[in-house]
Amino acid sequence: MAYDPETPSANQDGTILDAVTKDQLNTGLSGQIRYRVSEKNLYAYMFGVKRPIVHVMGYFTSVLRERIANFEAPPPPALEPVVGAIPTPEIATAAMGVSINDLRKNLRDINEHMDQECKSSEARYGIALDASLITGIDPPRDVEAALAAINTAYNQVSSDISLAQAGADQKMVQSRTAVEIETLKAQAEVEPLKALAAQLRLLKESGPDALPAYLRNVRLKLFTQARRAFLEVSHD
Repeated sequence: MAYDPETPSANQDGTILDAVTKDQLNTGLSGQIRYRVSEKNLYAYMFGVKRPIVHVMGYFTSVLRERIANFEAPPPPALEPVVGAIPTPEIATAAMGVSINDLRKNLRDINEHMDQECKSSEARYGIALDASLITGIDPPRDVEAALAAINTAYNQVSSDISLAQAGADQKMVQSRTAVEIETLKAQAEVEPLKALAAQLRLLKESGPDALPAYLRNVRLKLFTQARRAFLEVSHD
């Protein structure tokens, strides 16, 4: 894409095409162009311009640089800072006025725009651009370092938040499980008492002598299991 047929040494020996963004950053673009001679318009290719490939390459470069210079990505849903919210790389770079991340995220839209803009080359110059593919956008080194630092810091913060949330969720699950276990233990202790109370109620309803007899039988059972028994002795 950066090849200049008239000056092969231009654009870093045809490897990187320079373009300036809307925020005055000089970026390096790399990619490929696939073209073919239009059989429907051979006259324009043969006689329209002296060097049609040079002309079309210049036309493509001009359209691409114009697109990069005026490109604006749609804003995020909310750029205003929220108390307690973690700023994303998009918000941070927007505050810096850097659009490199926007260009990189929207490479597909840029490529589609170039395909649309270059459809007229077949009628004008007899060359059809079948496809153009921008594969790389390289900002200046200092900007690249700033972007890398921002993305690294954001990823670290996101990782810390995720770990904290995972730890909190785990503690919540453990607490919920502990509450359920203690609840089941309490129910297990209460149920026998309820059953015993129901039995005693039935015994009391069956007659006045039933409950004392039940208590006597319980004492006798305890005496058979006990090694020592302490009896209260009256001194009267």
